[in-house]
Amino acid sequence: MLRPLVLSLVLLLASLPLGAQKERRSANAPENCSWCEGDPARMQAAGIVNHGGFKFCATDTAGVDQHFGGKDVYWIESEHLRIGLCLGPHKVGPDEAKKVRTELTELAEKLPKVDPKTKNLDPFMRAHLYAHRLEKAYARFMELMRVKPGDFPDGRGVWLLGTPYFGEGPYLGQKEKFEVLVLPTAADQVGFLLPQFGLSVKRTQRWNIIARDCLVVVTNLAENELRNDGQLHGHLVFNLAINFQDGFKHYSYETPCWIREGLAHYMEREIDPKYNTFDSSEGGQAVKVNKENWDGEVKQLIAAGKAPRVAELTALKTYAEFELRHHYVCWSMTRYLIETNPEGYACLQAELHGRKKPDGTPDAEDMPAAQREAFQKCLGMGYAQFDAAWQAWAAVQ
Repeated sequence: MLRPLVLSLVLLLASLPLGAQKERRSANAPENCSWCEGDPARMQAAGIVNHGGFKFCATDTAGVDQHFGGKDVYWIESEHLRIGLCLGPHKVGPDEAKKVRTELTELAEKLPKVDPKTKNLDPFMRAHLYAHRLEKAYARFMELMRVKPGDFPDGRGVWLLGTPYFGEGPYLGQKEKFEVLVLPTAADQVGFLLPQFGLSVKRTQRWNIIARDCLVVVTNLAENELRNDGQLHGHLVFNLAINFQDGFKHYSYETPCWIREGLAHYMEREIDPKYNTFDSSEGGQAVKVNKENWDGEVKQLIAAGKAPRVAELTALKTYAEFELRHHYVCWSMTRYLIETNPEGYACLQAELHGRKKPDGTPDAEDMPAAQREAFQKCLGMGYAQFDAAWQAWAAVQ
């Protein structure tokens, strides 16, 4: 026989619509977040839009939740990103304690309930932490490009032929926010990507959602061997750095491979040089190396006369052509530019993005020539001069 209290609860649940009952039982329901409790005022103060109920990939968060059924995806939307994490709790290890405490201290300024000394991060705490981390990556990209939010259109107007082109919308030139989805296994990823985009890719996938004018990163822990939180953090920043570059002044064509890979390595290694991501073409085998000191590797390449020059890097059309030495050098050249001539680096990126023909259509023709012109305009150097200057700098790092 049911006790009166239990009977009342059963009657209450029975009176709710089926969807509402399911939401009440869902672990990822916004009100279950002990940090912001799904309260709009608290979220706004923390720079968070909501914990779900937004468009995502080819559908929306409700559609993704329905697809995964019993698996909880913890959603969070920040100023420039929409993030879904199918992750469990995380115990902070001794090697990451200092980093995480610093991040939680920053979060506590926006979310007073956060205890910077906590060692156990529940899934909602991880969602807030990743929103914080990836927004910092977005801000870092803006800093490197020497741009500010007001440089980009609001997405409602029409670009006027003959005026500077900064894209189609407010998110570095994209109309919609950058998206991220982290899943546990390759089976989860393939099962999601097939109905969404017709893809059966097991490793991390970056995709342009043309209908919504946004770029997404979908990854999984197992296939990409993301064994700890530090690896995942760097891996996401690496892939977002490439999406940020491709979306910069709108994704009408791709950034030259060596430039996008160089900045992706640079931004990932700024976080922690122990973990490094290497791109590969579909079906290809990605480079894998655990070396932390890349400066030493670059010096050895230069001394042996095996360091690729800019002209060689420019000729690389796909990631299948990249060797380990190309990865080392495109990172080193990027670091050289950012640390010795940040304005010149920003100029170089600006010149290669948002290119338009006289009739207003995207201009991706003869990018090698465009890059040569950009080197002269932004750096005041031809390739031979640049190679010599970079080698002299790299030899003493």
